[in-house]
Amino acid sequence: MADFIKTQNSFAYGEVAPEFFARDDIRGVSFLENMDVLAGGGLTRRRGTVSVATAWGATRLIPFSVQEDENYLLVLSSTNIGVYSNGVRIKSILAPWSKEDLGRLQYAQRFGTIIFVHPDYQPQTLSKNGNEFNLRPFGFARNDADMTLNMPFMRFDDSEGITITISTASGNNFANLTTNQSFWTAESVGSRLEINGKQWIINSYESPTNVVAYTNGTYSLPSGPVSDWRESAFSNRRGWPCSITFHQDRLVFGGSKTWPSGVWMSQVGRHTNFNMGTGLDDEAIFITLLSQQRQQICTVVSSENLQILTTVGEWAISNKPLTPSAVDIKQHTSVGSVASRYLPPQKIEGATVFISASQKDIRELSLDELGENYNANDLCAFSKHLMNNPVDVAYNDKTRQLFVVMADGAMAVLNQNSALGISAWGRYKTSGQFKAVAVMDGETYVIVERGDAFLIEKFADGALKDAGQYNFSFRASALPMYASGHSVSRIRLRKISARILNTKTIFINGERVTLPDRIYETNAAGFSGDVSINCLGTQYDCMSASWTVHSDEQLPATILSVTINGRYTV
Repeated sequence: MADFIKTQNSFAYGEVAPEFFARDDIRGVSFLENMDVLAGGGLTRRRGTVSVATAWGATRLIPFSVQEDENYLLVLSSTNIGVYSNGVRIKSILAPWSKEDLGRLQYAQRFGTIIFVHPDYQPQTLSKNGNEFNLRPFGFARNDADMTLNMPFMRFDDSEGITITISTASGNNFANLTTNQSFWTAESVGSRLEINGKQWIINSYESPTNVVAYTNGTYSLPSGPVSDWRESAFSNRRGWPCSITFHQDRLVFGGSKTWPSGVWMSQVGRHTNFNMGTGLDDEAIFITLLSQQRQQICTVVSSENLQILTTVGEWAISNKPLTPSAVDIKQHTSVGSVASRYLPPQKIEGATVFISASQKDIRELSLDELGENYNANDLCAFSKHLMNNPVDVAYNDKTRQLFVVMADGAMAVLNQNSALGISAWGRYKTSGQFKAVAVMDGETYVIVERGDAFLIEKFADGALKDAGQYNFSFRASALPMYASGHSVSRIRLRKISARILNTKTIFINGERVTLPDRIYETNAAGFSGDVSINCLGTQYDCMSASWTVHSDEQLPATILSVTINGRYTV
């Protein structure tokens, strides 16, 4: 056996998965709970939370920043939007979505307005005017001259070969629209058609080959069946936009239930006008992603370029400015995103971070050094075991932390600082289950289910418990022992030392460490310095953690380094 002294003073990789235990170049731990990795590489107990408010059956948490000093939290539950200000519920708004729909609800904000989209519902606009909050259906711009709407129209695949015969019906401006084969459904009611330069609104469903529609003003009967006609891109029958963003002063819709690979962009500065007109630079744009694989757009992201994340890959439109005649679209990577739930991509250090379709990867979409091609680097390559069906995600650029809420109520947290080489994952647990997370004005808010209650809380400096009353412990365990570049088969430990800050009670390998008595007289925050335990030659196998440090104390404990001393056999 050979003597050794081994010190670990950097935990920059955080908790790593067991498949990487055979590597000796990873500065991490085998287990990390309720601790963060500091910029200098040390470990510190996570911040506690403070109570903000009580919610009811909440499943989504959305920040709504109207202006710099006016921020609101939107708490979405079944058929309801709760508006919170400074911990007080100031407004309750009825909404059309059910609890099951909320997972796919996407949104984009501009000034005092936020637009929600869902493939099964007409988009909804929430706006704040004065002291009033109003939720109303999104409306396309109307032409005053003929009352037509500037919405996108298109020809769907199942309408190919369908002709429409127009005949008069009772009532002013009403007509029968008869197709040459079965085509209409009850969901067609309310849809708009564009026939011979006029817009028609379907008023009633009569049969699979006949509906009654009306138009504004008089109309002339065509001499025969019409083959050149189009439907509104969005309707109850065809579905509604799946995703949304603002890019280069255009409102962008990505994908729909019936046209999953379509991208619709409004006119510049006129976000409700989707009239493509004659193709002038500021007029609306429509494109379809073309590839050998069928794909659905999961979300659209405004960054340096317009990024389009689909179920099978990542696309980007790089034109500046973006005009109908100049659309340079390209698929850059083939990772794919989650379609069954909206997990909002996050901006981290200039990159777009998204959860992959496998829900085991968190990818960082960033341009290469030439600014021409995107790469999708894996941010959790060493910690995939922590990814367990993510349901929500948010990034706090003030604390440099990415929070990922899991379906089981745990939360994985990434402490990220590329300049200092920190990319450390760990896990947060609390008394109850984390359900949602959002970041607003530098503060990280969570919804926690405790018993039968849903509580809004936020992480706060100086908070030593959760919600002011729930204790939580912390724990860190070493990786398996390596020495001289070799795996160690047996270790006989003599001594374990830790350099700590602000600690009164700490356990090393299950043994309570006796701290100097003077700390209770001179430093109410706890002891800072070196502590150790003598192991009396305790023997460990090759895969066991050589040390575990943990404590139940409610102090901001920090571990700067851990040193082990003993003998090993290769």
